[in-house]
Order: sequence, then C-alpha cells, then structure tokens
Amino acid sequence: GRRLAVLRRLAHPDASDATTGPVSVVVAPVRSVLQPQVKGLGELQPVELRQGQEADLEEIVRALAAAAYARVELVEKRGEFAVRGGILDVFPPTEEHPLRVEFWGDEVEEVRYFQVADQRSLEVAEHGVWAPPCRELLLTPDVRQRAAALAQEHPELEELLGKIAEGIAVEGMEALAPVLVDDMELLLDVLPPGAMGVVCDPERVRARAADLVATSQEFLEASWAASAGGGQAPVDVGAASLWGIADVRERARELGMLWWSVSPFAPDTSVEDGEDDVLQLGMRAPESYRGDTARALADTKGWLADGWRCVYVTEGHGPAARTVEVLGGEGIAARLERDLGGIEPSVVHVACGSVDNGFVDAALKLAVLTETDLSGQKAAGREGARMPARRRKTIDPLTLEAGDYIVHEQHGVGRYVEMVQRTVQGATREYLLVEYAPAKRGQPGDRLFVPTDQLEQVTKYVGGEQPSMHRLGGADWTKTKARAKKAVKEIAADLIKLYSARMAAPGHAFAPDSPWQRELEDAFPYVETADQLSTIAEVKEDMEKSVPMDRLICGDVGYGKTEIAVRAAFKAVQDGKQAAVLVPTTLLVQQHYGTFTERYGQFPVKVRALSRFQTDTEARAVLDGLRDGTVDLVIGTHRLFSSEVKFKELGLVIVDEEQRFGVEHKEQLKKLRANVDVLTMSATPIPRTLEMAVTGIREMSTITTPPEERHPVLTFVGPYEERQIGAAVRRELLREGQVFYIHNRVESIDRAAARLRQIVPEARIATAHGQMSETALEQVVVDFWEKKFDVLVSTTIVENGIDISNANTLIVERGDNFGLSQLHQLRGRVGRARERGYAYFLYPPEKPLTETAHERLATIAQHTEMGAGMYVAMKDLEIRGAGNLLGGEQSGHIAGVGFDLYVRMVGEAVADYRAVLESGGAVEEAPLEVKIELPVDAHVPHAYAPGERLRLQAYRAIASANSEDDIRAVREELVDRYGPLPEPVENLLLVAGLRMLARSCGVTDITLQGTNVRFGPVELRESQELRLKRLYPRSVIKQATRQVLVPRPKPGGIGGKPVVGRDLLAWVGEFLTSVPGA
Repeated sequence: GRRLAVLRRLAHPDASDATTGPVSVVVAPVRSVLQPQVKGLGELQPVELRQGQEADLEEIVRALAAAAYARVELVEKRGEFAVRGGILDVFPPTEEHPLRVEFWGDEVEEVRYFQVADQRSLEVAEHGVWAPPCRELLLTPDVRQRAAALAQEHPELEELLGKIAEGIAVEGMEALAPVLVDDMELLLDVLPPGAMGVVCDPERVRARAADLVATSQEFLEASWAASAGGGQAPVDVGAASLWGIADVRERARELGMLWWSVSPFAPDTSVEDGEDDVLQLGMRAPESYRGDTARALADTKGWLADGWRCVYVTEGHGPAARTVEVLGGEGIAARLERDLGGIEPSVVHVACGSVDNGFVDAALKLAVLTETDLSGQKAAGREGARMPARRRKTIDPLTLEAGDYIVHEQHGVGRYVEMVQRTVQGATREYLLVEYAPAKRGQPGDRLFVPTDQLEQVTKYVGGEQPSMHRLGGADWTKTKARAKKAVKEIAADLIKLYSARMAAPGHAFAPDSPWQRELEDAFPYVETADQLSTIAEVKEDMEKSVPMDRLICGDVGYGKTEIAVRAAFKAVQDGKQAAVLVPTTLLVQQHYGTFTERYGQFPVKVRALSRFQTDTEARAVLDGLRDGTVDLVIGTHRLFSSEVKFKELGLVIVDEEQRFGVEHKEQLKKLRANVDVLTMSATPIPRTLEMAVTGIREMSTITTPPEERHPVLTFVGPYEERQIGAAVRRELLREGQVFYIHNRVESIDRAAARLRQIVPEARIATAHGQMSETALEQVVVDFWEKKFDVLVSTTIVENGIDISNANTLIVERGDNFGLSQLHQLRGRVGRARERGYAYFLYPPEKPLTETAHERLATIAQHTEMGAGMYVAMKDLEIRGAGNLLGGEQSGHIAGVGFDLYVRMVGEAVADYRAVLESGGAVEEAPLEVKIELPVDAHVPHAYAPGERLRLQAYRAIASANSEDDIRAVREELVDRYGPLPEPVENLLLVAGLRMLARSCGVTDITLQGTNVRFGPVELRESQELRLKRLYPRSVIKQATRQVLVPRPKPGGIGGKPVVGRDLLAWVGEFLTSVPGA
C-alpha cells in the first residue's frame, strides 16, 4: 500500500497537498529495482472522500473492494473496511489510524480517526480519506480468468489459483503476477523524465543482485517441488523474472538516464571504459573520538578557526538540543537547524537525521560528524522508531462460536448453541441458548435461555481440555465453586499480608525529577508509546511516595520495558541511592549492560555487571564498589543474592522475569519488598482481568502496544523438505540475518546440525540444549547474540526470554509435536526488527498428522496476527502468567470453574479482605442479581449492529454497566460506532438503569403477572405500607412470599390499554423510588 502511494505520487503528483505531492528522491533497495512490477500501478485511482463531498456509499464500497480492501465486521488491520448503516470504517495502508466516515444521505458529514483497540473515535481527519489500493495485483476479470486456466494446467497449485479465480485475495499472490498479467515494468520506467540513477556502493549492490537472482531461482525450484509434494509453498514466480543489474543499467541507458556510482574504491581509469566520467571525491572518514568529547571540541574549534563549515548530525531531537548546549558551554557558536540549506562557516550547524558515519573533506572545507563518530558506539538508531501507537489490543470480552463451552455463574458449565430472538406478549428480546447435561442418561440435554441483559453472568470457558458439562440444578457445580472459593481466599490472605507489611514499613521517598533526568529522557531516540508514558509516570509516582514500591510491569519482549527500568534506576541514582538490576541469564546481563551504559554515557553514573563472565578480580572490584558506594548501578544474575554482596545505600531493585528464579531466591525478594522499592518486569502476559482484581494490592502496569514497525511473521506450514530449508537459510544469510532452527531431541541434535551443514555449507552453525553445562550454554547464546554464528540449532530453550533482534527466520523441524501456545511463543522470537520475519513449521512427509496436530498447525498458519485464533494461546499463556503471580497449585481450580470466573473470585476475595482491613469489620455482600420480565422491546436490532460478534459485544457492555457513568459511556460508544440509538437499544439502557435502582432497593424480581406487576422480595416498614396503600390503593401484599402485586396502570380509564414499553419502565422506576426506596 505504501509503495503504491509512492507510485501514485510519481505518476500524478498533487501539488496542492503535502501528503500526495511531488516526490524528488526515491530511495529503493536492490530488490525493488530488479523486480518487475505490474504495469500502470501509478494509474490506479485511490478512493478519496472529503467532508461535504457528495458520494454514493454503494459505489464507494465497490471501489474499495476493487482496490483489494477486505470487507469485515470490525476493522482491525490495514486494508480492511466495514459498513454499518451510514457509517463507513476504512484503514488505508498509508495511515497511522483507521478512519470513520459518517454519511448523511449521500453527503460525507464528517471524517475522523478512530482507535483500533476500543473502536472509539479520535480527532477529525482534516484531509479526509485517501485510500490507495492495498495490493499490487488487483483481481480484475482478466486476472481471474487466467488464474482459472492456470489452475487446470497446474493441479498442484489448484488451491491457490482457485481462490484467485474466485476473486479471493491470497497472501503472497503478488508473486504470481508475471504469469497472470501481460505487462510488467521496472521501477525505472515510472520515474519522471530527467531523473538520475545513483548507485551507492556498486560492488556490494552487484554482489547482492547476483545473490538475489540466484537465491530466488533456488527458492522457486524448492517451492514448486514442495507444492508438488503436497506442501503449500510461497510460490515465488516473480523471482524467476528478476532482472540482472547489467540489464537494468542498459534499460536506464535506453531511457536516457544518467547513471552515477558512488564507490569507496578508486577505479583504474586506464581499464574503465572512457565514457564514464570519474570524479575523485577527497573525502575521508573522521577520527573516531570514542566518547573523548574534549578532543572532538578541540578539532571543531580548529576547523572553525580555519573557516570550515561544520555539521553535527544526531539521531533524535533530544540529543540535538543537548549537543547545542554542550557546544555553547565550550564557547562554540552552535545552531539547531531544521534544514541544511545555507550552511555558513563560523558556526556549528546541528541537525537531526539518520546518518551512520560522517566525513571530512579538506577541498570543500566541510566536516560532518555523527553520534557514532563522537561516541564510538552506533546510535540506537531510529531502526524501530516507535510511532506513538495507541493500539491497546484489548481482547474481545465475549466472542462465542456455536459449540463453545461457557460458564454461567449460577448454573455452571454448558455449551453455547445460538442467539435467538423471542417475542413474548408483543415485546421482542434476544437470548443466548445454552445446553446443559441431561438430567437422566440417554435423554436430550436441558436447555437454558439466558436473557442478553444478564450477560455479565456468562463467561467463555477457558481452562482445561474439554470440561464436563453440569446438570441444571445439580450439586456438582456448587461443590466445585465452593472449593475454588476456599483456595482463592487463601491466596487473597497472602497478598494482603504482604501488602500490610509494606504499608507499615518506612521507605524512602525519592525527590521529584532532576534536570538531568529530563535530559536523559529527551535523549531517548524513539517516540514513547502511550503505554510507556503512563507506566513511567506510575513508577515515578510510586517512587516519590514513602511506602516501598512494589510494581509489576508486563509487556512482550521488545515493547520497551527496558527504557522504563533505565529511567527508574537513573531517578534512584540521582537521589544518591544505589540500584540493582536482577536478571535470570548472563545473556540478559550483557544486553542490559549494553543498553544502560549507552543510555548513561553522557552522565557520571558508574554501571557494572556481575555474572559468570567477570573474572574474580573484576568481580571483587564490583563488590568493593557496591560496599563503599562508588558503583551506582549493578546488573547481575542470582549472584547478587550471595552473602558477599553488600550495598552501601540500596534504594531500588529491578527484577526481570521473576518467575524464572528459584523458590529460595523468591523468598529473599519477598524480604526485600518490605523495605526497598521493587520493580518487577515480566514478558509472560498477565491477564488484564487479573490485573484489575488485585488493583491496589500489587500495583501493575501493562504495555500492550507493539512497536509500530513490526510486521506479522509470514508463516509457512509444510512437509520437511531439504531444498526448502536450504533456500530459507540462504535467504536469511543474504539479509545478513540469523536463523533459529528448533530440533527438540537432545540425543539427535548434533546429527541435525551435521545434516544442516551439508545442506548449507556456508553457514556457521552452533548447537544449544538444556543438558549442556550452564556456562557452556550461556557462552553459546552470547556468541550467537554477538553474531559469531548464523544458525542456532537448539531445543525449545529459546522459547522464553532470548531476545535476538537480528534472528528473523525460525525453522521448527517437528511442528506437529508442539502445543499452540508453544508454537506461538516460538514464533514470537522472530520478526522483532524492521525486517520481515519468516517461520517454518515442518512435519515429516511420510508420517500422517494427528487430528489435533493438524488443527494446531492450521490455526498457527491462519493467524499470523494476534487475532482470535491466538486468543486460545494467549489464554494459555495468561493462565501461566496467573500461575506465576498466584502460585502454580491453582491450575486445578482454574480448570474447575473456568479462568474468567476464577479471576472474578480472586477480585471479590481481595476486595473483601481490603474492606475488613479498612473498615475494621463488615464485609460487603456480593451484588444481587435482578430479573426483569416486562413487555418491553429491548434488544439490539440486526440492522443496527450487523453480525453476532458485534451484538454480543454491545449486550455484554450494557449488562456489565454498574453505575450511571458506565451507562453514559456505553451510550456514547454505541452512538460513535453505529450511529443514533434506535428505540429497542434505548430501552435496553433504561432496563440497565432500572436494574441498578432495583438492586439499591433490595428488589431482585420484577415480573408481569396477569394484570399486575410483581415485585419481590419486599419487606415494608409500617410507614412504607401506608404510602403503598395511599399511592397504589389496589395493590396486594403477600407476607408469606414477601411479594407485592401492583396493578399495571391503564391510561384512559377502564377500557384503556395497559401501559407497555418505555412508559411502563418509567412507572416501575417511580414505584421503586416512592415505596421500597423511600
């Protein structure tokens, strides 16, 4: 999509608009120059909509479908759109957030951004919608016809081509473009006349081009072989038609383009053909100052004195501002520049940009220095520049498919059948139909209709394999629930005990941020995500209180937890305290040590590491430094627990991956928690619901925003095929990346490595497994991280906590032997950097797959995104996370009552204990369940929210509302997402309000009985009885059943019709406030 946007701008620049205006420089990697593209991509019309424009919604939908946008119920990914009534949601690939377009008739009333996570609107999009096509191969009638013909010729590709013939877009179908489309063209063909080609580093480009052509050829053969053998390979026909670099240059000559090469080697002029003019540039690399600021400043002063022009380039705005300050402090004139148009001598120009190395040119009297030149370390780079993403991936609260198991709080585990609408006494409502175990053997199961306004009692069952269904009214459920409740009480008591000890302990209240703290934070080369900012603020707030901090931060690897640790530790050190970072492996010690030293480079903070890689002398120096206070921050493994480690002023302990430490270490940490600030970080997701349950007892922050640059990992499932593996490894080596190769049997791992060496002799291969000594294992992993090997053949020990951003291909030899959450976690090891990640899950071609293995592999292949299929794996991991937090022995109880209900119980138990602590006695009763059966049309019409998933969401939100504010929020959300509320939905919200009112009066049953409305249980004082007789003279009080029957009013006297709908609800509300609520 973004490529197409650029091609469109090249073909039709719109001078009036900056985002779609003319392009003056196109930077392209070798591959996109060599690879032909479908002709006329720049001519494809984007779909454009602006406020006030007249447009036919039907036509817009057709245009989006033709531009390869997929129509869905809920827009979550780029290239999707959804229509609900007069509202169109669309997510163009070029936009940061999706757009919501509101139509009034045929006029576009408003265009605004909205958030994927909660589907709520953000600010108005001034420029409207500009949606270029999403795919480079559009499924026009010609293409579909040709695919159908090809499918008959190549039966092995029938599945792929068959889908294309039916007009269904398939991942990777662009690769088939050369056989499906007549005209292909090169990128050069679409550049405007008078354009110039500049090849940087032609020797490397030439080598790379030759490799690309060769590998793609090999990939092609392997793919065809695999697909003929029944595996579904990424068919890469496009590769067959990659041009060679010489042909491309020839083409440039035909087009009359100038072709320049910028090379570090001087050509031999006598040999080169004379027509190429050679310019010798007198540039040389500047000295590397390796952090020696004084020498750099002295050189700069010298250059300025000689009338040179000097430019400093930094990665981010923060470092640029700091550089100007440092230069100014040394009496050197410096200016922060937005663009480097007119640079003059006598002043240093400081600019932001992404340049690796600078240069010095004596002839031009020009010096350009970068952060790398000055510090000697490569700047963290904007490699993964994090967009200020606001994508909270909140998992859908209730997505049910027919046949799913659910848990009803009163009746236990049943199976969901469908949603049904029933009209009783002229009022329509929607119900969930749930099937339970039969009361007698051999009979059909009992069925329960759950009204959608009581959905808060229903949760999806997640916990074990297949649960056993309960009988309606049986005793099993009550017993199971009671057992779980008892276990939960014990956990809550433990949590509270820790909490009370912390509250009673005197801690250190850190001072507010210092100016240096701000400098450190400005120097962060990425844009912080919203989650990061809120977490940092929460951590600082905790540190500034006198109670010891105990906060847990959850977030996947690569989501920026380390930066929070960097800032918290710095804050502690600024206040004269020492900080310790505790990690489970030496690799993490190395990685963190690198990060912390780089971030603290400009400040007088002494960082030291303590692990097996330090010699005895070094270790002793670190220990002495900790004792006398000269070492400010130490990063170490469990060696930090040993008795020889003494701190002078320990103020903060940061624990990474606490669940991977042993029991005794955890006990020591517990002791620490009572008197120093502790910050724990974990990559195992802790469910949001559990986080809410222990709020205030154990503070938690979650970072759920992935860095924006991440692409979904391309996942390939197929039979084990040596050529396929060879091609995959070679492709990774070409991008200078690394490969994880998983072979899960220790006894044969060396044979697997030897076989891999035969397939890819040029790769450097190492093995790692759990039976190696710990020292040897850590050495291998650190060597792999330092790029001493290309391929790591290992058992699943890489599944957790190894973060190697350069490894972007994963090959799992026996993918059929793993569980879903394991497959998901393994796949999470790759695709961390900007490069696209590839995952291959293979199985032995000669062995039949078991049914469950087949299902798991199919799930993992279909869900490359974190979507619904991964929901199960996520739940599995979350249950693991919950176990880490609450103790492993809980898993039996979780399986008994289902995960969601279990978490709700934890929340209730914790709240009870807190109430006892705070009020010194009484425990609040659980809220009463209220049943309202009245002739009122209260449901979400199909036309308003199409699709069961959306309606379930709406019902769940309304049923879970517990206050006026909640109801207001739900109303706003519904109007925002689906438009103005129809009457049945208004009624649903009124019923929710009525339920809260009834609950506050202690009434749990409001039902129509003949001509009366029955209220129960109602216990009236004498004064209330008198009121009842005065206001509702014909009402009846039934003492035995504690019920009151009140005649339904009939406006218009005896022959009038009794009230229904909204009027009836208003009347019931009046009764409740004036009698039982009085």
